Amino acid sequence: MPVFEWVGRNPSGETVKGTLEAPDERIVKIKLRRQKITPIKVKAKGTGLLARLSTPKKVKQREVVVFTRQLAAMLEAGLPLVQALDSLANQQKNAYFKEVIFKIKQAVEEGTPFAEALNRYPKIFDKFYYHMVDAGEASGNLDHALKRLATYMEKAMALKAKVKKAMIYPAIVLFVTTVVLSIIMIFVVPTFQKMFGEMGQALPLPTQIVIEASHLTKQYFPFFIGGLIIGSFLLKRYYQTEKGRLHLDALFLKMPLFGELLRKVAVARFSRTLSTLISSGVSIIDALTIAAKTAGNVVVERAINKVRQGVQEGNPIADPLAKSGIFPYMVIQMVSVGESSGTLETMLDKVADFFEEEVDNTVDALAQMIEPVMIVFLGGVIGGIIVSLYLPIFKLGSVVAG
Repeated sequence: MPVFEWVGRNPSGETVKGTLEAPDERIVKIKLRRQKITPIKVKAKGTGLLARLSTPKKVKQREVVVFTRQLAAMLEAGLPLVQALDSLANQQKNAYFKEVIFKIKQAVEEGTPFAEALNRYPKIFDKFYYHMVDAGEASGNLDHALKRLATYMEKAMALKAKVKKAMIYPAIVLFVTTVVLSIIMIFVVPTFQKMFGEMGQALPLPTQIVIEASHLTKQYFPFFIGGLIIGSFLLKRYYQTEKGRLHLDALFLKMPLFGELLRKVAVARFSRTLSTLISSGVSIIDALTIAAKTAGNVVVERAINKVRQGVQEGNPIADPLAKSGIFPYMVIQMVSVGESSGTLETMLDKVADFFEEEVDNTVDALAQMIEPVMIVFLGGVIGGIIVSLYLPIFKLGSVVAG
């Protein structure tokens, strides 16, 4: 349905403007008059190539979280679903997201269940979102399901931000180190090499090594950059294959320091996802299927799928969970107690809280440990190069003094 931009005058005489989705310009004017707005100008939004290119076809997770939280609040206040969707669509700054919400509203008006309307846009509303809304609609507690969903998404975003925080500092320091070393090797060392050549003296071994490294860097630098780009591309393509993802994800979990962090993140995400789905009324089999898909690591995903198979065969969750070798003993014990006492979702929530706190502590510890290591490494490498370059000058000074 086309979107129209309008300018009008409200009962107070003030000029107001906005956008509306309608079949044609006449319907827009009728809708405006119903809102006691006198239309001054109504025109269809651009649909040319430039307009399509300027309209982002992506919706950020934060926008989905805000939409979910606001929709839950409106439904809890007693607003009909269609009216709430119409209001939220008009508030969106993201033109593509606005268009999607309008289409969902139209589908709901035509009798499509809300969950099914959302399922038409899997890149914005994933399977987890669909199952949560579907369970909320079936139980008549859609507002509560949306509130749980928003809380889950907020915690998932916070967990992701913590992992990024752990990765970003070493990446920045490594990048700066590479740039500084490249500048020294390509521009600074050759200047010293020219000066040393005029001295006519034999150079110390460390200086010879640095000069040779500078020569190799200058000669092969374009090939190094090209190799880095091609290598990154090939690694990305390999990771997109099933075999490549399995190998690399297994390698990530075995990495020193970061492997343990990724394992804790996976356990926290699994526990939070499973708890949220079970408490919303989703069956344990469906909940495990969705939890596997949202694991973020193929090794963990396969382990959860084996747990699901074990549950389908009639085993308690704790038994196949213990056989997986991925989940810590504490998680297995908490799940076993939860199953026995009928409080599985509560126990899973406690596990998620515990491991989210563990992730936070691990990130802080890594930051405190990596910072001095990277500084010492950077200082040692650059300091070693500078000392190597000044050794011939010190030697020349001692010869002159003699």
